Amino acid sequence: MTRRTFLKYMTGFLLASAGAGGAGYGFMQKKMFGALPDEKLIKELMRSSHYYRGEFHNLVEHAVLSDKSSAVMALLRSVLKRKENPFPVNPVPVKKNAFAGLEKQNDRLVWLGHSSFFMQLAGKRILIDPVFSAYASPVFFSVRAFAGATPYSADDFPFLDYVFISHDHWDHLDYPTMMQLKPKLGKIICGLGVKSHLLRWGFADTQILEGDWGNSFALADTLRVHFIPSQHFSGRTLTRNKTLWCGFVLETPQQKILFSGDTGYESHFAEIGKTLNGIDLALLDCGQYNDSWRYVHMTPEQASQAALDLKASALLPMHIGKFSLAYHAWNDPFIRIKNASANKPYQLLTPLIGEAVELAYPLPTFSSWWETVE
Repeated sequence: MTRRTFLKYMTGFLLASAGAGGAGYGFMQKKMFGALPDEKLIKELMRSSHYYRGEFHNLVEHAVLSDKSSAVMALLRSVLKRKENPFPVNPVPVKKNAFAGLEKQNDRLVWLGHSSFFMQLAGKRILIDPVFSAYASPVFFSVRAFAGATPYSADDFPFLDYVFISHDHWDHLDYPTMMQLKPKLGKIICGLGVKSHLLRWGFADTQILEGDWGNSFALADTLRVHFIPSQHFSGRTLTRNKTLWCGFVLETPQQKILFSGDTGYESHFAEIGKTLNGIDLALLDCGQYNDSWRYVHMTPEQASQAALDLKASALLPMHIGKFSLAYHAWNDPFIRIKNASANKPYQLLTPLIGEAVELAYPLPTFSSWWETVE
């Protein structure tokens, strides 16, 4: 969830609460809101060096809003400030045949819009931050997906060995999507505390693998996951930072793929690049930026610098192309990341939603498709 998502949702909630009293409280008890960690789980969280004073903290401490304004002032700004060109006039182009002829031995990545990805690595089938709903919020009138940007549903996917969840904001952890995927997924990989939501939704404790920044687990003989820091925050209501936000590096003998999660630009990228001796493909937060949120989301120029810090061979920008969560035009991130990537040592990948990226090197090239969309 970015500023726009969070504030629009909270505006609706506060108005509903003010107008309906107990009805607002009842709405907040719906299953889709998940659950905060209970006393038993909090004892587990307290083992993390990043959890203190009752919540998780970033490696570099900043206020979520850089101007340190109150939530009330932020709500007012969100309501009053007009967005310019937030949606494409026409449907965004997509591909619908990404899973045709899907053989397990072929490493493949498919961008599903925003920060959602399908991956096939080391014979395992993986989803990251899947959101198939038409709205990235608890209410149907807020954070609507671009026309055409939701071509896939849970029915389109084969059995999934792993679903990765970077954090619990609505545009990354989607209750309807998770419930639809439930019969066809193996394990869920997530940051500390996110299990509390999943348990309320009926997932088994044994199905969930939680990790802290710096943890590394073997998922198969030739597949390892590294939990990496991100500079962000968490929470599905006004209560923040009770669960951990993170990114992931998926490592096989052939390649290392980094998923940044939602994050501001910080020194952790250079540290990861040094520790892992470079990254083959970096999937980086590149949209929904605003000056007030400069500590928790990257601009395209910062994403470009992060790719350099990581010593990445290729960059695929994400957190774009499906939802309008910030004030910038819908296509601004694409324009700016293309300009920022000119003459850089990494390859910029800009597939359509649903367009398969075969992870055999050299990687394919893609068109600047947003230039043809009005």
